[in-house]
Amino acid sequence: MQDFEYQKPKTVTEAGDAFNAQSDGSFLAGGQTLIPVLKQGLAMPSGLIDLAGIGDLQGITATESTLTVGAMTTHARVAASPEVQKAIPALAGLAGGIGDPQVRNRGTLGGSLANNDPSADYPAAVLALSALVVTDKRRIPADGFFTGMFETALDEGELITDVEFPVAERAAYAKFPNPASRYAVAGVFVARVDGAVRVAVTGAGPVVFRAAEMEAALDKDFQADALEGIAVPEADLIADIHASAGYRAHLIGVMAGRAVDAANANGDAA
Repeated sequence: MQDFEYQKPKTVTEAGDAFNAQSDGSFLAGGQTLIPVLKQGLAMPSGLIDLAGIGDLQGITATESTLTVGAMTTHARVAASPEVQKAIPALAGLAGGIGDPQVRNRGTLGGSLANNDPSADYPAAVLALSALVVTDKRRIPADGFFTGMFETALDEGELITDVEFPVAERAAYAKFPNPASRYAVAGVFVARVDGAVRVAVTGAGPVVFRAAEMEAALDKDFQADALEGIAVPEADLIADIHASAGYRAHLIGVMAGRAVDAANANGDAA
């Protein structure tokens, strides 16, 4: 690991100034991806700007219609939050299934979204719930945020500050986890938001995506049986040592059905 300048600002403005002062700076959130990358020499920033000291980036607030989670809020805090458990129980459940206790107590919502690992869990929730990713410069709708593998709509130096989740009428997440990492081999988040169904798939493709055919079927009948015969094309999916594209296509259907059943278990079918 090469030498770099370390800074721990107290405000978002100070963080932006520190980043702009570096020739090749990098923000440090929970460090669950960045620290291993640094140790392997795959990234060599001139400076690290640690966001852990910025209180304004942490915390959870809820209204009747919106749940707002600060970018530096850890997975463990989201999972244990009474506000999250009441407003969007599926989000609390998702956070509680990320990695292991060490990862959940260090990893953050904003760090996960900015990294946009194709197997990460949070992108599925953000996309299915039609959330807004709030930065120090603008508000980015979920449908325009995830642009490719490890790529987002964030500009250089742009910092996620909060994520605003609409409170869903019903929602659930189901994933088939890698037994070692707990990353999603395939995960499906199903939500009915403002009367419309959204289905987001993570782990199976190069980037999180919506399953339009499943959404249309569930809009007509929000039951797992409505998904019978619907398959995501294998050509759009990834294949690796963990699963073939065909197996991931199968898992998407199974996980989608489980998510719908779980969503309906919290109330009568809509």
